[in-house]
Amino acid sequence: MTTTTDTVGLATRARDLVAANDLTALADHLYTHARFCRDDPEVRAALRLLSRADVARLVQAMAALVRHDPVRTWPVRDLIGQLSRRLPTDLAPEQLEDLAAYAVQEPYSLSPTALETVARSLLATGPLSGELVAVLVDRSDESQRLRQLIAELAGPQLDPADPWAEQILTELPTLDPVWQRLVAHASTATTPRPAASWSTAATRLLTAVDPTEARQVLDRWLTAAARTPQRQPAFINADLLRGLLWLVERTGPAPEQVRLVGGLVEAMLRRLPGIGPACPKVANAAVGVLGRLDGEAALAQLARLSTRVTYKGTRKEIDKALDARAAAMGIGRDEIEELAVPDYGLTEVGRHGMTLGGCRAELLIAGTSVTLAWFNESGRQVKSPPASVRRDHPAQLAELKGLAKEVSGMLAAQTARLDGLFLAQRTWTFGGWRQRYLDHPLVGVLARRLLWLVDGVPCGWADGALRTVDDTPVSAADEAQVRIWHPIGRPVPEVVGWREWLERHRVVQPFKQAHREVYLLTPAEEATGTYSNRFAGHILRQHQFHALAAIRGWTDRLRLMVDDSYPPTSRELPGWGLRAEYWVEGIGDDYDVDTTESGSYLRLVTDQVRFYPIAAAQNWSHASGGGYSSAQWTDARPGDPLPLDQIPPLVFSEIMRDVDLFVGVASVGNDPTWSDGGPQGRFRDYWSSYSFGELSATAETRRDLLARLLPRLAVGQRARIDGRFLMVDGDLRTYRIHLGSGNILMSPNDTYLCIVPDRGAGRLGEQQFLPFEGDNTLAVILSKAMLLAKDAEITDPTILRQIRLA
Repeated sequence: MTTTTDTVGLATRARDLVAANDLTALADHLYTHARFCRDDPEVRAALRLLSRADVARLVQAMAALVRHDPVRTWPVRDLIGQLSRRLPTDLAPEQLEDLAAYAVQEPYSLSPTALETVARSLLATGPLSGELVAVLVDRSDESQRLRQLIAELAGPQLDPADPWAEQILTELPTLDPVWQRLVAHASTATTPRPAASWSTAATRLLTAVDPTEARQVLDRWLTAAARTPQRQPAFINADLLRGLLWLVERTGPAPEQVRLVGGLVEAMLRRLPGIGPACPKVANAAVGVLGRLDGEAALAQLARLSTRVTYKGTRKEIDKALDARAAAMGIGRDEIEELAVPDYGLTEVGRHGMTLGGCRAELLIAGTSVTLAWFNESGRQVKSPPASVRRDHPAQLAELKGLAKEVSGMLAAQTARLDGLFLAQRTWTFGGWRQRYLDHPLVGVLARRLLWLVDGVPCGWADGALRTVDDTPVSAADEAQVRIWHPIGRPVPEVVGWREWLERHRVVQPFKQAHREVYLLTPAEEATGTYSNRFAGHILRQHQFHALAAIRGWTDRLRLMVDDSYPPTSRELPGWGLRAEYWVEGIGDDYDVDTTESGSYLRLVTDQVRFYPIAAAQNWSHASGGGYSSAQWTDARPGDPLPLDQIPPLVFSEIMRDVDLFVGVASVGNDPTWSDGGPQGRFRDYWSSYSFGELSATAETRRDLLARLLPRLAVGQRARIDGRFLMVDGDLRTYRIHLGSGNILMSPNDTYLCIVPDRGAGRLGEQQFLPFEGDNTLAVILSKAMLLAKDAEITDPTILRQIRLA
C-alpha cells in the first residue's frame, strides 16, 4: 500500500525526471504508478512544464508500454488520455503510426482532440485504415469536430426518407466540392446555439463559395424542408437543418431569406398524427437565428410568430428574443411588437403598386385578405398575371407573390395582437397612435375598422376622417390619450349607436368589438361566490379545444388515459396579477372508443371557471377525474379562489368570452352527424340539449344581429327570428335553424335534418354584409338558410331523401 509519504515521493520523482528531460524514465514511472499519479495535482503540475513536443514523445513512449502489456488497467489509459489533450499538430511520421496503432488497440484512451489530430495528420499522407475510421465513428458522439471529420470522410449521413434530404444528397455531387465540407460542417450542429469555433469554421468555409450561389443553394434546401412535413426528421437530418440555418445566418440574409427562416419555424411546428410538432428543436434554432439577426425583417418575423406560435417551448424562445431586443432598445415589450410591423413597401394604407414591363400590379388588402390585381399594357384589369410578365419577369413575379403571402400572414398576426389590446389596457399619445396604428400602411387596414377612445371620446374612421357616432369629425392634439374602445361599462344607447354606425358606413370589423359579447355576473355566480358553473357539463372534442385554447393564450395539456395528474386549462394575466382556470377532465373508459391511438382522450367534460392570484399554488386533477386540488398533489400551500365580484368586470367578461368560444366551437353538440348521441349513444341527451337548447351569449349576439340584418338580406323574405331559431320557409317544408349550433329541425314534426357544411359554407355567408369577421357559425347558418329557402332546387340526394321522408 502506498502511503502519503510515498505519494509525495512519486511527485518529487516526476518533477526530477521532467527537469532532467528523461522522458523514457518518466514514461516508465508514470506507467508503473499510474493509479496514484493520475489524480495527483503535484504530478499534473510537474507534467504541465513539458513542451508539446515532449508531451508527444511521452505519450508515444507510454502507448508503447501499454501495447506490449495490455493487462494494465484504466488508470494508465486515463493518464495517457489526459496527456494527449496537449499533443502538437506537427507529429512525426513514426509518432503518427504508433499513436494510430494505439488508438485502434485502445479506442477510448486518446482524447477526441488527439484522435482528430492523428487522423487529420494521417489524411495528409493517404487514406485512413478501416480500423481507425471505425474508432472515429465510435467516438464521434463525444466531439463535434470528430463528427465533422467523419462526415468529410464518408459524406453527410442523411436519411433520404425526408424528400429534402434526398434532394441535398442528389445535388451535392453536382456542386463545388466545398459544399461537401459545408454540409458536413452543418451536420455537426448538435448544440442549441452555435459555438464560436463552429461559427468561425462556417465563415471560413463560406468564403470559398460565391455569395450569390450560397444564398441560392441554401434557399433551395430550406424551401424544400419547409414544405409540409409528413414525418419527423431523422436525428441527423434535424441537426443538419439546424446547421443550414446557422449557415444562412452567416451569409447576411436578405429580407426574403429571413421570411424563409420564419416560415421554417411554423413548418417544423406543424403537428403530425400521434407525434405532435414535427421538429421543435429546428423551430427553436430558427427562432435563435431571428433573435441574433439585426434589422427590421427579423424583428417582423419574431413579432408575427409571437401571435401565431402556440407550442410552449418555442413560444418561450420567441418571448426571450423579443424581450432581449426590447431591452437592447430600452423600450417595453408592447412597443417592440408595435415597431416590429413592417410597411412592406405599401405606398398607402392597404395598397402597394408596382410596374412590371408595361403591366401594372396592385397588392390590395381588403378586410383580412390580400389580393393581387393585374392590369395589362392597355390598362385593362385581367384575372391573372399577363403572359409578358410571366415570361419576362419571373423573379419579380415570384417575389410579389411571396410578398402577398407574407403580408397575409402578418395581417392575421396583427389581427390577433389587436384583439388582445382589450386586456392589455394600452394607452398611446394621439401622435404616436396615428403613426403606429391609424396611418400605418398595414396596421391601419385593421385600426381604421375599429373603435377608439380619444381623450375619452368614442370615434371610428369613415370617409377619410375620425368621426363620432353622429359623424362629427374628431381632431386632437398629439398629446391626447388614446385607448381601444370596449363595450363593457358603456351606456347601452352608445353601444347600439355604434352598431348602427358600422352598418351605415358598411364597416366590417376584423373581430367583434361593437358586437362583442359582454359577460356580467349572474345571480347563480353571485350565489356560488368563487366559481362559475355557466359553462360546466359540456362535452368537448379535446384536440379542437386544445388548439383553440392555445390560440387564445391559454395553457392546456392533452390528457391521456393514464395514471397521471394534470393542471386545469389556465390563462395567466400578469398585468392584472390573476390566473384564470377552466376545469376540464377526460371522459370515457374504453381505450378503443374514447382515445386516439396514442392514448389521448377524444373528449373532455367541463366544470368550473375560477380565478386565483397569479402566484397561487397550482391545482391538479387525476387524468380520469375526481376533482381538482392543490394540496393533494403538491406541498405548496393551497391558494383560495378569489371572489368573482372582486374580478375586474373587463377581465371577467373577456375570460368568460374565451370559455364560451371553446364550448361554442368544440362542443360535440355542434356536430350534425351526432343525432344518435355518438359512441353507444352515450351523449344523446347532451347533444339534444345543446343542439336545440338555450342560447349562449355568443348565439344571442348572433340572433340580435340577424334580427337587424334579415330585412336587408335576400333570404329575409323567407326567414324570420323565432326565439332560439332562424325560421326558413321553403317550398317543401319550414325549417328551424338553431342559432347556437346551426342544427336544423323540419316541420311538421320537428324531424332532424342533417346537413354537413363543406368548406365553402363560410364563403356563402360572406356574400352578405356582416359588420364583423370571424363568426363562421353565422356564415354556416346563412348558407343553410339560403339553401333551404330554395329547397325545391336542391339536388343533393342525401338532403332530398331526408326532406321527402319527413
